[in-house]
Amino acid sequence: MSRTYHSKRRQYLVAVVLGTTLTAMGSAAPASEISYRAVSDISRYCTACWRNARLHPDSWNDCTQEVFCRLLERVEPKTWEQILQAEGEERRELIRAIDAVKKRSQRARKHVDSVETLPDDRDPQARQLEEERTAVCDAAQEVLSPRQQRIIQMSLDGWTVHDVARELHLTAARISDEKYKAVRKLRDYLMVQG
Repeated sequence: MSRTYHSKRRQYLVAVVLGTTLTAMGSAAPASEISYRAVSDISRYCTACWRNARLHPDSWNDCTQEVFCRLLERVEPKTWEQILQAEGEERRELIRAIDAVKKRSQRARKHVDSVETLPDDRDPQARQLEEERTAVCDAAQEVLSPRQQRIIQMSLDGWTVHDVARELHLTAARISDEKYKAVRKLRDYLMVQG
């Protein structure tokens, strides 16, 4: 692509960023006080800072816009021309703004990353038991009658045959027979599936 295309694209991007910032801030500074070159230079400087800080590229424009908001609050726009050229209070404000935005962005990203990578701290036996229990419940829905499903679920929850019989108003012998048939159906089904 030609150099003029990139130059026009950069001008457009700078205009969008600055226009959005000015609108959001309700700035009293007229756009004529703000030099295109100063905005472009500060924008490029910010981009280099975001790259060096290893911020995600998707956040660069938002971070740059936030820096402009902070600058509009703290530094006269007519002094932006010298902000990158000389040491002074204006440059320190730019560095503070960039540092604050960078740290906020890194903290936000760190929090998101830490949530995404939480380890499963259950012990391996508990995980395996849970996986097996889920497989049995899934198989029960496929091959067992509703009564057999309930008997198996109650058994998995620790109910005795006599407790299940009392709860379902059946004899203990009937519960034992249903449980035996259910276990046999599950074993056959899981053997075929596994």
